[in-house]
Amino acid sequence: MKQFKTLLLATALCLGSIGFTQAQSKVAHINTQELIVSMPAAKAAQAEIETLGKTYQTDIQNSVTELQNLQKQYEAEATTKTDEENQKRILELQEKQQRIQQFRADAQKDLAKKEAELFKPIQEAAMKAINEVAKAQGYNYVLDRATLIVADGTDILADVKKKMGI
Repeated sequence: MKQFKTLLLATALCLGSIGFTQAQSKVAHINTQELIVSMPAAKAAQAEIETLGKTYQTDIQNSVTELQNLQKQYEAEATTKTDEENQKRILELQEKQQRIQQFRADAQKDLAKKEAELFKPIQEAAMKAINEVAKAQGYNYVLDRATLIVADGTDILADVKKKMGI
């Protein structure tokens, strides 16, 4: 009877440990930033943002040059103008400078908005592919490699790139 109890206890422990190991979640990791950067759509979006940024930078630089030239002209003509005219010119220069600063702020906001608009579908496509690969390979959790301290688990970046045709 004692041997039967021991055998029963050993069997219960074996079954319990098997159940415990099967209950553990499968975890993988991926560097989503690396995935997104390698996507052709992301490269096209980045090129579009850079082009728009250069356009804004050119417009800002032209406005600054125009302001500097006008300031030099007003300084050269200051002695031939009345105090009232010089005050009006100073106010005009200040207004132009404020408009340039406002344009610069608006351009930054517009660039950020455009970047969010262009990258949202790219990020959604990446997340969809990650989810599909994770489900196909039986992973319960996929962690972003950028936030991991230790990454001994399975890296599914290559599988996701393959799924996306990258």
